[in-house]
Amino acid sequence: MTSTDVRPAPQRSNALAQTWYMTQRQLMAIFRQPAYLLITLVQPVIWLFLFGNLFKKVVQLGGFGTTSYLDYLVPGIVLMSALGSSMWAGMGTLEEIERGTLNRFLTTPVSRGALMNANVVQNGISITVQTVIILLLGKLGGAHYPGGFGGLVILAVAAILLGTVFGAFSNALGMLVRQRESIIGINTFLLLPLTFLSSAFMAPSQMPSWMRHIADFNPLNWGMVAGRSAMAADPDWSLVLGRGGALLGLAIVAVWLSTRTFRSYQKSV
Repeated sequence: MTSTDVRPAPQRSNALAQTWYMTQRQLMAIFRQPAYLLITLVQPVIWLFLFGNLFKKVVQLGGFGTTSYLDYLVPGIVLMSALGSSMWAGMGTLEEIERGTLNRFLTTPVSRGALMNANVVQNGISITVQTVIILLLGKLGGAHYPGGFGGLVILAVAAILLGTVFGAFSNALGMLVRQRESIIGINTFLLLPLTFLSSAFMAPSQMPSWMRHIADFNPLNWGMVAGRSAMAADPDWSLVLGRGGALLGLAIVAVWLSTRTFRSYQKSV
């Protein structure tokens, strides 16, 4: 999902400006694929309203903090969508390698960090747009957001951080394995366990104890806990800061690992 059009990068010393330049290139490649955009937008809608209606009576079990399952589900769908889209960032990196585009950019003065992190930034922008759409659809479906605008912003930030974590790790994976089948296999293996070993669909109090303990170490669940806590009428800021801080720390590690992996690839070509 990347363009093969390789234009000389602008002669800028500012790494952030170069990253934005490369990000624009990534965004243009996505806009040229309307089918991909449609699938990206339709899939969360299916999750939102299919599961919202299928499990709407489950709130009667208690522990959800709301009488509307849709209220509980919306943050889960936002984070799940961020996870699902970011895990495939490595496929774009692999495509750049196979087409030789990445190697040609290595002959330009563009920042190496910009080359590696542009699709992570692009993914963050896509996640933001996706989050806004899901929140609007949830509102139209009857969801309530008692935490107000501030809570929604924190949920979006949590989704972006989660996307950064898995987008950067996916980039590193693409650099290491350099095989589509390996990326597809690893992503398929991880996606469902990460989703169902979290509070995406079920309140923690209704989960078996062993699942709750595993969820405590699941980055996807960190984002959900931080987002739901911020969106509550009376936010638990210790949970917001604790889980959000853990996501931020993991995102920094993931970006560092991605950059290091890219430098190793650069030495090999």
